Amino acid sequence: MSIAKEIAPHLPYLRRFARALTGTQTGGDAYVVAMLEALVLDPASFPRDLNPRIGLYRTFLKLWSSVGLNTADPTAPVTLNPNAVERNLEALTPRPRQAFLLRTVEGFSIDEVGAIMGVSSADAAALVQTAGQEIAEQVATDVLIIEDEPIIALDIETMVEELGHTVTGVARTQREAIALVAKKRPGLVLADIQLADGSSGLDAVNEILSTIDVPVIFITAYPERLLTGDRPEPAFLITKPFQPEAVKAAISQALFFDRRAGRKAA
Repeated sequence: MSIAKEIAPHLPYLRRFARALTGTQTGGDAYVVAMLEALVLDPASFPRDLNPRIGLYRTFLKLWSSVGLNTADPTAPVTLNPNAVERNLEALTPRPRQAFLLRTVEGFSIDEVGAIMGVSSADAAALVQTAGQEIAEQVATDVLIIEDEPIIALDIETMVEELGHTVTGVARTQREAIALVAKKRPGLVLADIQLADGSSGLDAVNEILSTIDVPVIFITAYPERLLTGDRPEPAFLITKPFQPEAVKAAISQALFFDRRAGRKAA
């Protein structure tokens, strides 16, 4: 199969990636066109030993790194109004930004991120972690934890604070969660489903979301309970037992992609 046929299905997603890197539709498309023109002139530069999608992104980033493509054209038209996501992207240093977008937006595994960026899996993981730390510095917020197991709650609280956030409280029941929200509005909620008194963390979150709009991460041993299609949808779902890195990454992603994310209120 020709290179053109192999990469054609992936080009719309590469345009998305390029747009995220440059910050503009025009700039992103221009860089993709530049890469395609380079492939026409030198087809042998395409890494045929890799999966076509991985090879496509690797070819793009090699071109991106070889010339001054990581500086957006100040005269290029901006097609979207600035929002939290774009501001957060601008604040990330280039290499962690690339790794973060490849992992969280494009959905590549850490091994695939390493293959695309030409680094080891360990280095790729470190770049993603660096991005998470940089994001946390930009979007530090107040976090409500809904968890009835004291040891697990303490572990989560430690991870949250290591990322630079402030824990406003730990609720063991639905009633406690609602009371804590009434005292101080959180910027993020981390919630278990099954709580101490038999009440539901899912019900607690639904009640919270009826009064405020806030990103939610579910951390639960019962993920199947969230696969019903009812609000809130599990955009961020971590299954117990969890890895600390997974929780930290989910926190950074939830705040990064949330339009309401901002610096912690005084």
